[in-house]
Amino acid sequence: MNPQAPVYVRGDDDAWLTVVYYHFYAWRGRRPFWAGLFTLLSGVPIAYFPYADLRLGNITLAMATTAGSGSLIIGVLLITLGLALWFQQGIRVFAGVASILLALVSLPVSNLGGFFIGFTLAMVGGGLALAWVPGSPAEEADAPAVDLGKAEAMAGGPHGVPAPRDTETAYASETTAHADGGRNSAG
Repeated sequence: MNPQAPVYVRGDDDAWLTVVYYHFYAWRGRRPFWAGLFTLLSGVPIAYFPYADLRLGNITLAMATTAGSGSLIIGVLLITLGLALWFQQGIRVFAGVASILLALVSLPVSNLGGFFIGFTLAMVGGGLALAWVPGSPAEEADAPAVDLGKAEAMAGGPHGVPAPRDTETAYASETTAHADGGRNSAG
């Protein structure tokens, strides 16, 4: 969520659908929503395909494999991790790593990870969970910004060349690795 975005203030003439949309938008912005959605959706094909029956007229085609219970456990765990990402943002790293590991385990256990559909969704959801970081509000600047003109900014150096900053050394002969707080300069 962008902490600098304007906050929605409900007007008297707003429709209830507009209010619901903005409340959902604010709720979604404070949590790894897309990571939870992809992780939740990844559990469905992984748990569904081992138990699915395809009926073609009078013929029933069933995928009877020994991976039924393993697929069900992996699918339910992925759905649970997706819901946990929505409601417990603090476990996002654990949930992300767990969903990636469950996706990798689903390849041999549950029909190639739900025919690669659930595997792909779980990998994307786990990656998004690991990458998501809660936003922090922008801090107000205590001192007002000073707008220097080009002449004032260039003052101090000959012929318009900027002078060294306060943290830089005036001598180029200093070659220690920790000079200027670890900064290195070329030349």
